[in-house]
Amino acid sequence: MQFVFGSYRLDPDRRELIKGSDTIAIGPRVFDLLLYLVQHSERVVSKQELLHAIWGGRIVSESTMTSHLNAVRNAIGDSGSEQRLVRTVARKGFRFIADVRVADGPNRSGTPGQYLTDPNALPAPALNIPRRPSIAVLPFPNLSADPEQEYFADGVVEDIIAALSRLGWLFVIARNSSFTYKGRAVDVTQVGRELGVRYVLEGSVRKAADRVRITGQLIDANTGLTVWAERFEGPLNDVFQVQDEMVASVVGATVPQLERAEIERAHRKPTESLDAYDYYLRGMAKFHKGSREAVEQALPLFHKATELDPDYAVGYGMAAWCHVWRKLNGWMIDRAQEAAEGARLAHRAIELGKQDAVALARGGHALGHFGGDLDGCIALLDRALVLNPNLLAAWYLSGFQRITRGEPKDAIERFAKGIRLSPLDPEMPRMQTGTALAHMLAGSYDLASLWASKALRELPSFVLAAGIVAASEALAGRKSEAAHAIRNLRQLDPTLRISNLHDWVQLRRPNDLELLADGLRRAGLPE
Repeated sequence: MQFVFGSYRLDPDRRELIKGSDTIAIGPRVFDLLLYLVQHSERVVSKQELLHAIWGGRIVSESTMTSHLNAVRNAIGDSGSEQRLVRTVARKGFRFIADVRVADGPNRSGTPGQYLTDPNALPAPALNIPRRPSIAVLPFPNLSADPEQEYFADGVVEDIIAALSRLGWLFVIARNSSFTYKGRAVDVTQVGRELGVRYVLEGSVRKAADRVRITGQLIDANTGLTVWAERFEGPLNDVFQVQDEMVASVVGATVPQLERAEIERAHRKPTESLDAYDYYLRGMAKFHKGSREAVEQALPLFHKATELDPDYAVGYGMAAWCHVWRKLNGWMIDRAQEAAEGARLAHRAIELGKQDAVALARGGHALGHFGGDLDGCIALLDRALVLNPNLLAAWYLSGFQRITRGEPKDAIERFAKGIRLSPLDPEMPRMQTGTALAHMLAGSYDLASLWASKALRELPSFVLAAGIVAASEALAGRKSEAAHAIRNLRQLDPTLRISNLHDWVQLRRPNDLELLADGLRRAGLPE
């Protein structure tokens, strides 16, 4: 099927804009924007609708929206001043006003080439899958013996939809559309086509006596294959508290699985087809490995993402965090230059991502490492948690900032919240290391060594974890274990000394820095 207007043909299947015998070069997002306007030419399309359909719900600047609309107009011989084909409707949105017909195939009435602007013969436009990951959460059947518990099952689903909708990178179908499938046996691949989503989350709720059980499974709507499945169970005390806890568990487990599935999808795409988000996903896959080589490969991928989309706040945030990781592991070559670059990237992430929880979390934490005001950076992480209370990165990075401010008990609670949200997350070694550092500063040296050793088993190159093991073993009086740990630490970072600890770990309280120095000194780290 092709859409024809004037001398132009728009082919969604081949993703081509054709004039006569010439194919007009057009960027992938500009193509999506033009196609969406053409498919919905019978009405005005709001800016908010375009943000969800084309940018996956991510907030973009006015200049980005304008530049893409100008690119659409330029591609089809229109302009902002003439607006012969694409009209801006003040304070309402945009409308494609040219006559459009469907060619090379019958429409619903079986008549080829019928005009789309004929309201009596208008076919329902096909829903494009957004470029960003997209999901529909279907109603969870109530499997309890008591049909009166239906409200609880519906409430859980509504809260899951609300929580997922806080993620700026995820396009989430609204509750009213998802609930049209309530009480129906459905084919998830059909749901995916009808709602225009890549993933479907379905499950069930069962309450019995004083316990509640929720099952959930994430399904790829294109293939019908299960990406992930899990069961959540707990005591039923305060019904609203239990509902909140269950929702947090489901969302916390679902989001990392979505990211993993998207990373796999990006790896399957040919390089010439990658967009900014694909490069970001490939960068995350490298970043999660945590090694020096992997992070060096991740950084240019994040830079490529921001090159393709200069307003991509999360791309800047993750690029900044690559420099944080290099700093923590002693991999910086020119410390002053890298610190300045890390600060620049962090500022950019914060500037562009005022409503993006991930950008604020990564950028705010990175800025604290590169000279930013600690209390101001903590406020950015707190803002991220207001925007998304289930954001793992915001919980554990705010834990590190509480350590810096001298609040280890608060930090331990924040790391525990992150671990509970996503117990199989690739960021686990960082959460374990933060927990270890907090326990060490609180005087629990055995727990500190235990948590840091767990982190090292998963990520042997993590210098901070190695340092905590060495210091904790020494502070606990275990000289042999401390000597072994300090040898490992010095192999990982031969440049680390007592005299440069203040450049390595951010600790505001002098007593905290002195405790770490005392432990490492006893273990054998040179002055």
